[in-house]
Amino acid sequence: MRIQLQIGIRSFFFICCMIAHGNHLIAQYTGLGSWNTLQLKAQLSKNWSVLGEAQLRSLHFYNQFHYYEYKAAAVYQLHPEIKLTLGAGSYQTYREGGNFILPKNNNEVRIWPQLSLHHLLGKLNIEQRYRSESRFTTSGYRNRFRYRLGLSIPVTLSANNPAKKVTLHLSNELFFTDREPYFERNRIQFGIGFRVSKMASVQVGYLHQFDYRINDETGRDFLQIGYYFELNKLSSSLQKTDTNLRED
Repeated sequence: MRIQLQIGIRSFFFICCMIAHGNHLIAQYTGLGSWNTLQLKAQLSKNWSVLGEAQLRSLHFYNQFHYYEYKAAAVYQLHPEIKLTLGAGSYQTYREGGNFILPKNNNEVRIWPQLSLHHLLGKLNIEQRYRSESRFTTSGYRNRFRYRLGLSIPVTLSANNPAKKVTLHLSNELFFTDREPYFERNRIQFGIGFRVSKMASVQVGYLHQFDYRINDETGRDFLQIGYYFELNKLSSSLQKTDTNLRED
């Protein structure tokens, strides 16, 4: 387990260094887009949960909306450190230059099994997420494979009130296909999450995306705002969920 954690951490920082040195590749993109998420999650039992999520994205700051998606998934907690997920959804990408300009760049239905590994190192939660996507797109059937390495840690804001805290998130994700040139996308994300009630939380962050020969969304910088609601939440899982990175 310790060897896996060391390899994961080293890989994470290596990826971040590559991104830092590769920022000149996206210098042609200007402006900040918006990336908005609404997620509902229901805990059905100790091991089973379901979730539904909708996203709306724009290429400029709440202007030039070009993308939306909605999806649902079933999640099984196989082990305290292992989660299995099966999800499906609709993913719609419009042309650039305005709000929902037709014809669309991509009209897609996607099915995605996923494996998530979580390792706690003190308060630090280290996540490794593996996702395989079966994509039924406007251009035909495609496969895609995603790997995300993430860190999250709760930070107490007041020594007099330990319950008053935020969660810091950092992740990097790589996208691959089984067709040349194989590499498709790199996505790095920073975020701060905080609870507004026992059942609701908000996450605000920044996402930078670089795409290589991909037509379903261009690489940009985004302001992320996410609202997450957990229904029928088991009290025993409250603290654990606070440190988990979100589905995306």
